[in-house]
Amino acid sequence: MSDCRSPSISASVNLTVSKTLKRCSWALGSELEQHYHDTEWGVALHDDRKFFEFITLEGAQAGLSWVTVLKKRENYRKLFDDFDVEKIARYNKRKIESLLKNPGIIRNRLKVESTISNARAFIEIQDEFGSFDNYIWQFTDGTPIVNRWKSMRDVPASTEISDMMSKELKKRGFRFVGSTICYAFMQATGMVNDHTVDCFRYNQC
Repeated sequence: MSDCRSPSISASVNLTVSKTLKRCSWALGSELEQHYHDTEWGVALHDDRKFFEFITLEGAQAGLSWVTVLKKRENYRKLFDDFDVEKIARYNKRKIESLLKNPGIIRNRLKVESTISNARAFIEIQDEFGSFDNYIWQFTDGTPIVNRWKSMRDVPASTEISDMMSKELKKRGFRFVGSTICYAFMQATGMVNDHTVDCFRYNQC
């Protein structure tokens, strides 16, 4: 079984072109969702900047669809300094007001402000554990959880582990990290493999 890595650019193009590959049902709505599914979802992540990106995007999704967030993802990267936590932690009120005027992101004050406070909490974890990567993977003992779902209908919205993660992150000052958001974060970052068993990415992950 190969490890779950993001395909090369040429490979991802071939995956997009192919209409015969079996994919998780949630990824069939658009080419954007399909590409994300084929190249990122479920890939075991060990990059702190990417971890913070997903914490931000999953929090921004609250109450919305994931494709809505994906469409704004590049704008988030541009407007939030490519998710540099050191820079985001220093954002002031003027920066917040500027962000809230930009239609390129989800203009929810609580979500924008939480990104800044989350950056500060994120840095504290890095200082304590050496990296966020060292901290977050403790919840799965450093190993991805591999499930065997036959249908996306079988996939839970949260688990005991995501409940624990949510509780611990909130203690550390994070916001928009409810259990459902934490489980989506785990799926996105490959802490759990929730590709259905008939999906071509399942065995790769």
